[in-house]
Amino acid sequence: MTAEPPHRRLNSLTGNWVLVSPHRTQRPWQGKQELTAPPRPQHDSDCYLCPGNTRAGGQINPAYTDTFVFDNDYSAILEETDGPSDAEAKSSPDAGLSSLFRREPVQGTCRVICFSPRHDLTLPQMSTNAIRCVIDLWVEQTEQLGQKYKWVQIFENKGAVMGCSNPHPHGQIWASNQMPDIPTSEDEQQLEYMRNTNNVMLVDYISQEIGCEERVVVESEHWVVVVPYWATWPFETLLVPRRHVQRLPDVTDAERNDLASIVKRLLTRYDNLFETSFPYSMGWHGAPFVDGDTSHWQLHAHFFPPLLRSATIKKFMVGYEMLGEPQRDLTPEQAARRLRDLSDIHYLELECNR
Repeated sequence: MTAEPPHRRLNSLTGNWVLVSPHRTQRPWQGKQELTAPPRPQHDSDCYLCPGNTRAGGQINPAYTDTFVFDNDYSAILEETDGPSDAEAKSSPDAGLSSLFRREPVQGTCRVICFSPRHDLTLPQMSTNAIRCVIDLWVEQTEQLGQKYKWVQIFENKGAVMGCSNPHPHGQIWASNQMPDIPTSEDEQQLEYMRNTNNVMLVDYISQEIGCEERVVVESEHWVVVVPYWATWPFETLLVPRRHVQRLPDVTDAERNDLASIVKRLLTRYDNLFETSFPYSMGWHGAPFVDGDTSHWQLHAHFFPPLLRSATIKKFMVGYEMLGEPQRDLTPEQAARRLRDLSDIHYLELECNR
């Protein structure tokens, strides 16, 4: 009999529920096992993102020496489109059918950020100074694109398991004139919380997490990382500043330095968990660039890693998750404890010193 029976937890940020089934951690696994990636060279002449190489679109990368950002050669959103205007969309053949056939134009831009010229260095293997350069670029790009677009989404897909098409460590920025669904849900939930309590949801939440400690993974002077109470992915984490901060450009110089350190510490723990280059999708959520009061927003970053039991076994979101609601076996408290107990020193660094 498990000490904790199956139960549901509410994601206060989105208003959705997740099913937690701790007793399923003992089930045998005969499903698919992922392949671990082989070591990479410092420079790959066939890589579209390495310094000096030609990209798929024909452009030649400069001989960059730290971070490098460029417009995505295959953008998902375009600044100028031949699509219909609002008025044209409303008068289109589809629009004449019923309110069930709706569409709207979207404009924006997509960019790629190379974290380092090194083809073989992921964020946890980079120095804190090098990570600080990445953070500065995140801030700069958010500030620049926020002058034109309502939403600026910074994210990273790390590893082939997460659909990353190029192994060179990099992230992306998609900026658009429309709010995506998930940030819209977060906006609504945070606003409702402020209306009911006159407080900022995630400021209250992180304060309470610090108080109970059981889901805290790592903390510093300015930042806290927790496995959220409502986590869906096995080792999902939430990175939140201690003070009220609405957007990345609002982060102070001291907070940026501290952020570089805590990102390295968190991602090193991820790699150390199964002694592999831990795949994940991560991204920043902050207040949209809109007119009006956005003080209900608190800046935060989500990390969604798929690995479940080992370097080769991942969590699949299928079946019940696609048709009912998300489900997890390992409790958030168990996941936080496992991550918290790991070393701040990368396992590869430890191997080199043996």
